Amino acid sequence: MTEIGIGIIGGGYMGKAHAVAMSAVGATFNTTLRPRLEMICASTAASAERYRAAYGFARGTDDWRVLVQDPKVEAIVIASPQGTHCQIAQAAFALGKPVFCEKPLGASLEDSRAMVLAAEGKVNMVGFNYIRTPASQFARQLIADGVIGDITWFRGEHTEDFLADPESPATWRTDGAANGTMGDLAPHMINGALALIGPIAALVAEVETVHAARPGGAVTNDDHGQMMCRFANGAMGQMYFSRVAHGRKMGYAYEVTGTKGAIRFDQEDQNALWLYRADEPEATRGFSKILTGPAHPDYAAFCQGPGHGTGYQDQIIIEAHDFLRAIETRTPVWPTFKDGLDVNQVIAAAMASSHAKAWVDVTSF
Repeated sequence: MTEIGIGIIGGGYMGKAHAVAMSAVGATFNTTLRPRLEMICASTAASAERYRAAYGFARGTDDWRVLVQDPKVEAIVIASPQGTHCQIAQAAFALGKPVFCEKPLGASLEDSRAMVLAAEGKVNMVGFNYIRTPASQFARQLIADGVIGDITWFRGEHTEDFLADPESPATWRTDGAANGTMGDLAPHMINGALALIGPIAALVAEVETVHAARPGGAVTNDDHGQMMCRFANGAMGQMYFSRVAHGRKMGYAYEVTGTKGAIRFDQEDQNALWLYRADEPEATRGFSKILTGPAHPDYAAFCQGPGHGTGYQDQIIIEAHDFLRAIETRTPVWPTFKDGLDVNQVIAAAMASSHAKAWVDVTSF
């Protein structure tokens, strides 16, 4: 086993998740590379010290440049606001250091392209954790193996209700395009659609703000959005994204229809996948509930009991395992920065379509 010094930029919700994941991944997956929590960066020295002590880092700093340039920091996780991603990644890659960046890749399409360019020949990954559940990994396998035939239709959503109440006060989440639903929730399901079905060729979308003002200020970004799309393989698709969907807590859900069957999944029941096979006897033909277990991707590292289940933090540990594997093998592991750029291109196309009220070609963005 070999130690590798990890630096995490951002100590909040996702910074904590990645710190916990790096602490657990070695034992969980028996990795050759064993992360050492070397340094954490926060916006103030006091916050950095608080996170350092809470998460078990050796050192803390309030300057991301100090972290990136430190020789004991050998790999970097970016869990800071989107506007910081590009500059940090470019600096890290210039020093030859592997980078894992939380989604969305860049605050703009231009940032994302610059990050992909800087990442050429370097170890890079972008964080899309929901598609990493054992159930969704298994869904990808079933589709790739042709179990449900040629894909004809896809429906996906990422819906939550954390801003459904119009009296919820204005916060950083209600200001700036990158923090709206299309920058925050939509990337996850778009990434899921690309992973399950493939590239999107064209789309038409509507994006809007439901509550234009909240206590404390105006809302400058979007609350929900919808799109119809045509995938490059010919399949039809539709997606909906919302942060004002009453009753939905983790509404990352999708349905896939093929010529031989169908698949359904809902993240609120993340340890189950529903499979319909058209070749079953008519008397028993119907959706079958598959409970995830050791036979499904990455499950056995966490639990030996089928149906016992994995959770949100386990998705982040799976990401950490993939990142370490990419570093060890010096080969790309999905999803790379290019995959993050592909998601941002779809989002840019959707925003342009909503403005123009017309179908657009995704490849033109």
